[in-house]
Amino acid sequence: MNNHKAISSTILYTGLSILFVLTLFPILYTMLSSFKTNLEVMSSGSLLPTSFSVKNYVDAWKLGHFDLYTWNSIYMTFFIVVGTIVTSTMGGYVFSRGKFPGKNLIFVILVSTMFISAGTLYLYPQLIVAKLFHLNTSLWGVIIINILGFNITQLYIARKYIDTISPEIDEAAKMDGCSFFRIFWNMIFPLIKPLIATIGLLSFMNAWNDYLLPMVFTIGNPNNSPLVVGVVALKSRGETVSSWNLMLAGTTMSIIPMLVVYLFLNRFFIAGLTSGAIKG
Repeated sequence: MNNHKAISSTILYTGLSILFVLTLFPILYTMLSSFKTNLEVMSSGSLLPTSFSVKNYVDAWKLGHFDLYTWNSIYMTFFIVVGTIVTSTMGGYVFSRGKFPGKNLIFVILVSTMFISAGTLYLYPQLIVAKLFHLNTSLWGVIIINILGFNITQLYIARKYIDTISPEIDEAAKMDGCSFFRIFWNMIFPLIKPLIATIGLLSFMNAWNDYLLPMVFTIGNPNNSPLVVGVVALKSRGETVSSWNLMLAGTTMSIIPMLVVYLFLNRFFIAGLTSGAIKG
């Protein structure tokens, strides 16, 4: 029996180690290559640069207008995160506590869309609708689409998490005269900090890494472009046709905020994911 456990543990840890290396290698390669010259990036087979130099970072910051793009990304991401937290938690509360005809059917239909990959098919209709409201050249178009577009994964997590909260809290609040919305705002919302951290982190990652939608909406106004769009544009702003060294330096700078946010919210993120899964 002990031999079987030892073999199982060995296989498990070997698989996890391989997965860890495969996950970490692209990040490590990007960070180390950001210190290389463009010629070294293109021709060298070594993971380590011949010499560590911050010149790529200085050039990327100057040529890429990273101060402007970073502010645009922070601005866009802040409103998307706050708006998504509100819509996802309220939506999860309505589907968890609300009583209306067809509630479960509507929720099943919404969740089923998680398995439909429409890709870029949504892009043109979104652009047309945004154009009607004169938002097709602004980051506000991206912000509103992300907030009102309802991320189904986050909605699902929110409902499952709120299902774990005792309904007796609602009954006690009703006896004190609280309305349906006040129960959510005064009673439920303060109890779902791990859920808020989970949704906040997921929406932060989606908004910060989003490229296609912000690129399309700001293609006519580059000063509104977020950081990820600016990073891709760096490839053609150096001394050569493809300045991969500058792009890798810019990519590294764009990765750092995500790592910092995850380190701070990691404990709440795991708690938010597992709490709803235990009961749901």
